[in-house]
Amino acid sequence: MFKILSNETLAAQVHRLVVEAPRIARARLPGQFVIVRLREGAERIPLTIADADPKHGTITLIIQAVGASTKDIVATPVGDGLRNVAGPLGKATHIKNWGRVACVGGGVGTAVLYPLAKALAEAGNEVTTIIGGRSAPFVILRDELAAFSKEVLVTTEDGSLGEKGFVTLALDKLIKDPARRPAAVFAVGPVPMMAAITRLTQPDGIETIVPLNPIMVDGTGTCGGCRLTVGGKIKFACVDGPEFDGHQVDYKELMARLNTYQECDCRLQEQVRKLETEAPR
Repeated sequence: MFKILSNETLAAQVHRLVVEAPRIARARLPGQFVIVRLREGAERIPLTIADADPKHGTITLIIQAVGASTKDIVATPVGDGLRNVAGPLGKATHIKNWGRVACVGGGVGTAVLYPLAKALAEAGNEVTTIIGGRSAPFVILRDELAAFSKEVLVTTEDGSLGEKGFVTLALDKLIKDPARRPAAVFAVGPVPMMAAITRLTQPDGIETIVPLNPIMVDGTGTCGGCRLTVGGKIKFACVDGPEFDGHQVDYKELMARLNTYQECDCRLQEQVRKLETEAPR
């Protein structure tokens, strides 16, 4: 059992959990993830390790409650625990000093961005962070990212916080400014957002790294669920990633695979809601 030491709400349906996992905390590197299971027989959920404290033996997970399984996890009270936490999995982020980098996060993707941006700053990079959301309540980790970023630019679709528009708007302005143009971009968020960012950076040849999280079951490259095409070759996000050269990713195929089980997932969630409604009190 992996005890939950804190459970904090960051935004609507977004929670930050600090979990007791000393071995993982000691071994974890930026960019790696874990697969968690709330109880025996529950769904296995891949989650990026947002932060780790080797001294206190804890890892931090930021979870968006979108399905029955993630809703169950974020509803778990402090003092209870997760049945399984397997990891750290995946390859660590390749960290070097590019000089000037931009870290772009959309919605809950900002949680994945946080450990990458922190590691890049610690390596001596000048980090400009761009984060966005539908509205102000959906923009997370602004203060935490400001602690090591040269500047944090915020966009919201409704204009309730920062500049009105998408994160691509702020990034485009950054690229067009010779004094602020980044040598590398790390982009984390919905697939359409990451695809748009790679189209934006490609004309200038700006290295662009995207962490990908397609459907995943075992996390060891066995099931093949997280298969994707990068540079015309088959890759598996769990063992070859999760980070890839954004300019080489086949986004059309990736989006098709992500939508494959959408209808089944909706039906499953409806069945779960029905069972919960009919269950005796």
